[in-house]
Amino acid sequence: MARPGKAAAIDYRAAHKLTHGLLERAACPPCSRFVLLKDAEARGLRLRVTQAGGKHWQFETRLKGKLITRSLGEWPDVSITAAQQAARTLRNLTAQGTDPREIERQERAEREAASAAAAAEAAAVQARAVTVGEAWAVYIEARSPYWGELHLLDNVGMMAPGGVPKKRGTGTTKPGPLAHFAPLCLADVSGELVQAWAAGEAGARPTRARLGLHLFHAFLSWCSERPDYAALLPDKNPARNRRAREALGKPRPKQDALLREQLAAFFAAVRGLRSPAVRVYLLALLLTGARPGELLALRWEDVNTQWKGLTIRDKDASKGGRDGTRQIPLTPYVWHLLAGLPRRNAWVFSSDTMDQPISRPHLRLADACAVAGIEGLTLHGLRRSFGTLSEWLELPAGVVAQIQGHKPSATAEKHYRVRPLDLLRLHHEKLEAWMLEQAGVQFDAQAEPGRLRAVQ
Repeated sequence: MARPGKAAAIDYRAAHKLTHGLLERAACPPCSRFVLLKDAEARGLRLRVTQAGGKHWQFETRLKGKLITRSLGEWPDVSITAAQQAARTLRNLTAQGTDPREIERQERAEREAASAAAAAEAAAVQARAVTVGEAWAVYIEARSPYWGELHLLDNVGMMAPGGVPKKRGTGTTKPGPLAHFAPLCLADVSGELVQAWAAGEAGARPTRARLGLHLFHAFLSWCSERPDYAALLPDKNPARNRRAREALGKPRPKQDALLREQLAAFFAAVRGLRSPAVRVYLLALLLTGARPGELLALRWEDVNTQWKGLTIRDKDASKGGRDGTRQIPLTPYVWHLLAGLPRRNAWVFSSDTMDQPISRPHLRLADACAVAGIEGLTLHGLRRSFGTLSEWLELPAGVVAQIQGHKPSATAEKHYRVRPLDLLRLHHEKLEAWMLEQAGVQFDAQAEPGRLRAVQ
């Protein structure tokens, strides 16, 4: 008999008709971790009551001799009626020999597969929306550690959008040759588009466009090796396009070089130019045989007056090159010319308005050539002139190639010819003296050059 004023204790060994009040009164005795309140209506339904006060529905039965327990949720979030309905459904399944856990695994697998398919579809849609410009930025970031400075500048400039105020002169910069592709989706790039682009560029800047086609081919090859881009591209690289190459034409070999008879007129015309930096640069370009960009990048720290050498920033593959530089002689007349330049900043051929080298003076060269009556001579033609004029003295071809930074063309040159700076100087000074003689320039090679002037 229950005491008056107190509810009767619940017998957890027996099944009960579950009511809201009964479930509220259900509590776990202090001596147990949990108790199970059994339902008399839905066979196998239990309310698990824990010491902490938690009350959770669960269903218990045996299938093929093994106990199966399934959680049905927390009371009162899951009502008595809902729990009983769930228990009856599970009872029907087990009565037919079906394991509800297997059904749950199948349903979970189906949900996961549907979710993965939706994610893959979303990723595919997003990938198809990737533009060439976006992929190009990822490409440059990934590959730039393996490139030289000039190659990196070529790749950046090819996709430059333009419209930036020019550093020199007025107006804005033009878009790079490959900027046409930047807003296009990578998946839309085709051989026909590349061919149409090449036809449009052929009349304006075929040389730059040929380089652009080469760089674009390398970019698309890189994309084809990336799992996130490979599916967007056709099997054949769109930039590997015969019609595009034909539209841009083949590069014509340049033949511009100074003749021996033109040296006097050339020296006289260049020495008449107003800018000292341009005068010295053009003459030094002829007398050193360096590439135009290499000589513009010359810094005062690269001029070694003690051992009479110039450090030229070059490719590692050049003959005599090491760590991206090569050493060439500082010949007497070139030393004399450099010593007369103002020392404004770190650059030897410095701009008089900005802290940087002068721009390539191809227009000033054209002015000098017009005065001298020389046609078609380019800045690179001065480098070509160095190699061509050396034939008059029958200088060793390997010596000239090493001074100019050409890659060795034979095994003997690459592995069995080690020419120190003083040996190069022997031949280089001989060539310089011969050029000055042909140009009618009076110069005492033994005279000490003037000291470098500092300009505030």
